[in-house]
Amino acid sequence: MKNFLFSTVSDVLSGPGTSEQLGELAAGLGIGRALLVTDPGIIQFGLLDAAADSLKAHAIDYHIYSDVVADPPESVVMDAVTSAQQFACDGVIGFGGGSSMDVAKLLAVLIKGEQALGDIYGVDQITGGRLPLIQVPTTAGTGSEATMVSIITTGETTKAGVVSRSLLADKIILDASLTTGLPAAVTAATGIDAMVHAIEAFTSARLKNPLSDMLAREALRLMAANIETAVKQGDNLEARSAMLLGAMLAGQAFANAPVAAVHALAYPLGGNYHIPHGLSNSLVLPHVLRFNAPQAGQLYAELAAIILPNQELPQDPVATTELLADYFLALAGDLGLQTSLQQMNISESALPMLAEEAMLQQRLLINNPREVSLDDALTIYQQAF
Repeated sequence: MKNFLFSTVSDVLSGPGTSEQLGELAAGLGIGRALLVTDPGIIQFGLLDAAADSLKAHAIDYHIYSDVVADPPESVVMDAVTSAQQFACDGVIGFGGGSSMDVAKLLAVLIKGEQALGDIYGVDQITGGRLPLIQVPTTAGTGSEATMVSIITTGETTKAGVVSRSLLADKIILDASLTTGLPAAVTAATGIDAMVHAIEAFTSARLKNPLSDMLAREALRLMAANIETAVKQGDNLEARSAMLLGAMLAGQAFANAPVAAVHALAYPLGGNYHIPHGLSNSLVLPHVLRFNAPQAGQLYAELAAIILPNQELPQDPVATTELLADYFLALAGDLGLQTSLQQMNISESALPMLAEEAMLQQRLLINNPREVSLDDALTIYQQAF
């Protein structure tokens, strides 16, 4: 067994209605003036109400910053820093999807004023402390609540990441009742996104370890068994709870055994066409699985036995990978998602540009079990077209 380092959050509170305990958790961390980081939709649908009441009940003042947008730009982060400093907050609560939680992580560091945003991009560049941080996801997808990564949009189509164990939250609340109002398409796309996290963590060429493997397997067991119910019966709390827990477990897995080519090829789709991240992953996933089969087929076969427990699988790992790719293609269609780039109004002439941009994602491609060339990336996009 190789030496490895595994890092994750210390406390997870899980169960329907647990967001009503936010005040108790915040008080336990010594928070007296909390910054709630969220987006307009969370406010509109009243998802914050119970959590806000809990903060009031524990005499915690709070300020809501609700201007977070998908793929948040640097300007949103800096605007939130200014707002938080004016309020003199002493703790940060991320409440929403991956974008809100990513912004919350950075705010917990930047509000202290010890470092500028430009100084912390990259790996382990945070040198100072941070404020107490609680994360409350409202989608079962990104796993951001359990990761040490924050992704920020830095230009028209470019993004940069901050990677540091300082970004791991102090507390996580998994309250499935916050997810029951999600539209079916969002539930489907974020659910497949989380499954991709588990698959890529399990097959990562770098830093894969026994703990990340265990988490990835359990994440896939939970999500494969519940994603269709969660999408088609949105108020099913049991299915929603399983998806929320599965997404977090997948987040813990890929926070330690990083994602690879699926994400590398998905990013240009989001950057150029503003396709939601989960759907971008879903569009390229089957074709990356087929591409990786010669090197990762045996690992994919292990996962196929978990994802397709009632199906007789071939002895040949490559053939099993084909079945797995077909499953994800059929699953996306069954859940109402688009399954081709053509359906997303992407022209075939744009594929070389997408391939060139995907090759810029070397921090992800080095994790792929099979080396990806520019021609390989183009071929995968052509198969997804």
